[in-house]
Amino acid sequence: MSNPVLNFCIRLMKWLPVVFITLIVLWSYYAYVVEMCVFAITSLPQKVVYLVLYHVFFLIFVWSYYQTIFAPVGKPAQEFYLSKADVDRLEHEDREDRQQQYLAQMAKDLPLVTRTIGGSIRYCEPCQLIKPDRCHHCSMCGTCVLKMDHHCPWVNNCVGYSNYKFFVLFLGYGLLYCIYVAGTSVEYFVKFWNKELDDTIGNGRFHILFLFFAAAMFSISLVSLFGYHLYLVFSNRTTLESFRTPMFRHGPDKDGFNLGSSNNLKEVFGEDRRLWFLPVFTSLGDGLKFPTRVQYDPSEPAPTDSPATESPDSPDSVGFGDGMSFPTRRTSEDSHQLLNDRQRWAEEGEGDISDRETALTTVQPPGRSRVHVEAET
Repeated sequence: MSNPVLNFCIRLMKWLPVVFITLIVLWSYYAYVVEMCVFAITSLPQKVVYLVLYHVFFLIFVWSYYQTIFAPVGKPAQEFYLSKADVDRLEHEDREDRQQQYLAQMAKDLPLVTRTIGGSIRYCEPCQLIKPDRCHHCSMCGTCVLKMDHHCPWVNNCVGYSNYKFFVLFLGYGLLYCIYVAGTSVEYFVKFWNKELDDTIGNGRFHILFLFFAAAMFSISLVSLFGYHLYLVFSNRTTLESFRTPMFRHGPDKDGFNLGSSNNLKEVFGEDRRLWFLPVFTSLGDGLKFPTRVQYDPSEPAPTDSPATESPDSPDSVGFGDGMSFPTRRTSEDSHQLLNDRQRWAEEGEGDISDRETALTTVQPPGRSRVHVEAET
């Protein structure tokens, strides 16, 4: 039985990174507005210009950060969940091939084009649902997340379909904010270094010194992360997919969802360009199905015993796939078993996703987790 006090403490601890970032931002506001603009800058026009521009960057950055934190995690629709009778039927079936047939039957009307390395339908035991394409289970959030990119401790939220645009804008505006602060404070940093600042500002000189250093350091770290996620946007991949190639009907295809840079950008930021740079939700689709660069023929049987190969290069053929599914299953490494160890399915490499990915850091390639015995032998 779970301990309510322990669970509360764990939830509280998860907010520490957010509190840390918030305190840094609040301190930077004080150091820039009060110590630098009010006390250190003597020219009134310069004060006004600096303060106006600063608040523009500050407000849009804080807005994006807020949206990334508090956007609801996108969850699969009800039709992807198994009924209690279906779950009981699955658990009481001893034959693995029959279990796979049950899953295939349950998923036959769902819009699925991806599968596991073993050719199985991607099933989540903790949530008891058939996972939509690009959906993964996050043990930190305790739910399956649509188009999951990674779990970010700095926002205490999963980054996925519902808030990926906000996250990219948060990185971009955070970078602009840091560059602006560093660029406008460098003059007074140099004056401090040369001991040219007025002694009347007292300890404010140290605030300006650390303000410049903090802004410069965060700029360096954000520029690479923001650039990486721009690359993912233009190639229509998630962080997970960049390290683990999605498996389609005819094999793995790293560009399976790539519709061209323009269409990829619109899929995240929407059709209306006037809203691209505002942290309001404009992403296309419903997070359950995604256009693919290859239109699969539903009447063509999928190979199940041939080696996995790259999908045919047909960049001009775009559709929603064939909607067919194959028995697949994933099990989180930390707990949760369906039936017993012999009867488990798992996606290759997909273990405790949230324990491997963090934002503002480079995600390491996941290792292999257990897969259905027929896929390994």
